[in-house]
Amino acid sequence: MRHSVRSRFILLTLALCLSAGWLSLPAGAASSGAVYESTILFTHDTHDHFLPMPDDAGGEYGGYTRLATLLNQERAAHPDALTLDGGDFSMGSLFQTIYTTHAPELQALGAMGYDVTTLGNHEFDYRPGGLADMLNAAVDSGAPLPAIVQANYKPPESDTASWGAWERYGISDYVILERGGIRYGIFGLLGEEADQDAPMSGMEFEPIADAARRTVAAIQAELAGSTAPSFLICLSHSGTDGSGKGEDYRLAKEVEGIDLIISGHSHTVLEEPVQVGDTLIVSAGEYTSYLGALTVSWTQAGEKVDWDYRLLPVDQTVAEEDRLVQLTNRFRALVEEEYLAQYGLEFDQVLATSGFSFTPIRQFAEEQREDPLGSLIADSYRYAVQQAEGADYIPVDFAVVAAGVIRGSFSAGEITVSDAFNVSSLGSGADGSPGYPLISAWLTGRELRDVFELDASVSPLMPVAQLYGSGMRWTWNPHRILFNRVTDCAQVLPDGTAVPLEDDKLYRVVTGLYSGQMLGTVKDQSFGILTITPKDASGTPITDFEDHIIHGPDGAEVKEWYALASYLDAMGSVDARYSAPEGRKVEAPSWNPIQLLRGLNLFGGLVLLVLLAVLLLIGLLLCRVFLRPRRSLRRGGGGSGYHPYRG
Repeated sequence: MRHSVRSRFILLTLALCLSAGWLSLPAGAASSGAVYESTILFTHDTHDHFLPMPDDAGGEYGGYTRLATLLNQERAAHPDALTLDGGDFSMGSLFQTIYTTHAPELQALGAMGYDVTTLGNHEFDYRPGGLADMLNAAVDSGAPLPAIVQANYKPPESDTASWGAWERYGISDYVILERGGIRYGIFGLLGEEADQDAPMSGMEFEPIADAARRTVAAIQAELAGSTAPSFLICLSHSGTDGSGKGEDYRLAKEVEGIDLIISGHSHTVLEEPVQVGDTLIVSAGEYTSYLGALTVSWTQAGEKVDWDYRLLPVDQTVAEEDRLVQLTNRFRALVEEEYLAQYGLEFDQVLATSGFSFTPIRQFAEEQREDPLGSLIADSYRYAVQQAEGADYIPVDFAVVAAGVIRGSFSAGEITVSDAFNVSSLGSGADGSPGYPLISAWLTGRELRDVFELDASVSPLMPVAQLYGSGMRWTWNPHRILFNRVTDCAQVLPDGTAVPLEDDKLYRVVTGLYSGQMLGTVKDQSFGILTITPKDASGTPITDFEDHIIHGPDGAEVKEWYALASYLDAMGSVDARYSAPEGRKVEAPSWNPIQLLRGLNLFGGLVLLVLLAVLLLIGLLLCRVFLRPRRSLRRGGGGSGYHPYRG
């Protein structure tokens, strides 16, 4: 009896102490002390989307000005929430044109209260020097800034300018933050595909699994002396596909100790977290379309007990936040003053009107087919080169643009300078100014067939490689052997006449700097199956694509975005022929054996021989099974024969 009274007294005393605040459990902990709660607000691939964009349903989506409002609301409900970003915060709108001079992106993230971000591949679009300038500009602004973490993608030791800027900003492998009694270790990674997408980054790449193991161990060692619960988060600009697989899935499988991976780069929208062991993977899409919000209950051992996962739409139902509107307007004025003035253009200046909408960017290149937006852009390249070269114009036989560099689309109605820039917003040229420039190269007719084959065979597996052209047309059969799918192609003359390509003739090709560089790698990446070697007019292979940039009469580079803007401006009203496909690239599926086997190249012939050999082997095996002699059945006498009747 005495023991029972004593126990009750102790329990009552503990309860009074807890209610009075004399004793406390870690934030979100259950009364057992075994369960904790963490709230993470996150974005990635925001790509300079300060302003809302029109959607295909007549509404709007995205914009820092609205995202800031949602962040304020979520922090009011979850005061201990972390706000994190998975990289590619730059390159996607006119605001990037002051990236190196004012760092508007990092200033905006800081103004919205982001705690930590990482570097994506597009942060390197202006090369290592451009990134260094941006980091210095951010520090010089004196504005609040998020921490930057990057563990596996760093300048070489010899690049002292980059290292100076990185150290001045304070970029580190990881940071440790404490919120609500929980310590968070947060580190950043950049994946293999993202590295390949940054050919001029100048960085040294360490495999993400190796870097993650090293960094997780370092974080755990630093946290080992603390009794506070810890939660490890990876800001990974590596990618997750629609099924939840990809580089970040493999990372979670290979490296233990990561509680949460915020997966950027692939622009994936995961409706639910992907759980791999004790690791959760989340992804909220691109262009500030959604704010991701994850509240997870977890044990000290890292077990995820429960979670609440939400993707909050950033749309016209969300009010714009006044501070971010004012900041955006200040940056818009700087864009006009420091960049657009040289073109005699203004941010919201109307270039043309369209009586129809083009394919929404979220649906663009989802199917392998001709798309009028791609045709419009390719046509604009030919127009811009003719305007730039004037009397010295050498006819462009083929202009081509890849889906991966097309970042926006046009809705019906007015098309502004800002809209045109958003469509072709990536990169910089040899002059260091924003926007990829156009380049001129020469390919033989035989190589052009391989370009069309690249579109027909590779783009179904890699949609960003899908091509849209002007001046040529091609037809493919998707049922034919890989790298043998193109069944017909021709050059289309200005009067509409189609003429066959000549194998050894050189044809002038115009594309963007990045796309040209990618074409130059096709031969190696296809193991010589596709032999595309860009050349100069004399037939000499190109070794430096920047030597072949197209310049205007004033010596300025002809940018992809300006080619599109000037073409739209010249039309005034978008030609109705861009409202539907024109037969520039045509899918012609057929199972006809002659159509399937006609004109196979060496690779196709070898594949066919392998298939025939496999079929022959299967046939022989079937023959042995079904034509094997059967043993006779003995009905009398002794031995081990079959005896259906025994006495």
